[in-house]
Amino acid sequence: MAARFKRILLKLSGESLMGTLNYGIDPAMLKQYAEEVKEVFDLGVSIAIVFGGGNIFRGIQAKEAGIDKVSGDHMGMLATVINCIAFQNALEALGVPTRLQSAIRMEQVAEQFIRRRAVRHLEKGRVVVFGAGTGNPYFTTDTAAVLRAVEVEADVVIKGTRVDGIYDKDPELHADAKRFSQITYKETLDRGLRVMDLTAVTMAQENNKPILVFNMNVRGNLKRVVLGEDVATIVKD
Repeated sequence: MAARFKRILLKLSGESLMGTLNYGIDPAMLKQYAEEVKEVFDLGVSIAIVFGGGNIFRGIQAKEAGIDKVSGDHMGMLATVINCIAFQNALEALGVPTRLQSAIRMEQVAEQFIRRRAVRHLEKGRVVVFGAGTGNPYFTTDTAAVLRAVEVEADVVIKGTRVDGIYDKDPELHADAKRFSQITYKETLDRGLRVMDLTAVTMAQENNKPILVFNMNVRGNLKRVVLGEDVATIVKD
């Protein structure tokens, strides 16, 4: 089967890398996710990835420690880079060529984010991993994911979660939760559904960038999404 998309932006939370751990990176989960990405890479799909950093540092920790919001956000950005380095290594161990770009200058660790360079890497068949969010405080990695998707002209933003799409209420708490196969940006915002933050969804809407939400923890699901199987909720107009 042919892939439905030519270029994707995959958004993964930092928490997803914890696996069965309470903190940090679970090697088994790291390997599993890398294998999932390689399956899609082998289809000839161009792939960019944005990670969160919640498995290492969260803003609430900064607040509790008396650290101001801006400093806490900068700490969170650095946490995303740690996840990106780990994932870059996991992909390269499988023979997948990669490049890591950071929104914060750190030449010894990663390339500085330059849009044209990122696009060129993708055109040359490299997986590009974006770290440090947008490089600015007060913006989430969800917003960074949509921003990078727009910048590198990805066909879609694919967000991996623990559930198989978007529901009208939390399916982990409510057995009668209703799943949407498709929903508009406006309805997502009006209902207050926690798909992505307000800025991210609004940016996706303004740039006509569909968002697909699926369960990344089911093996083979990322490939199924890219092939167009009904295993995700799509947000679009």
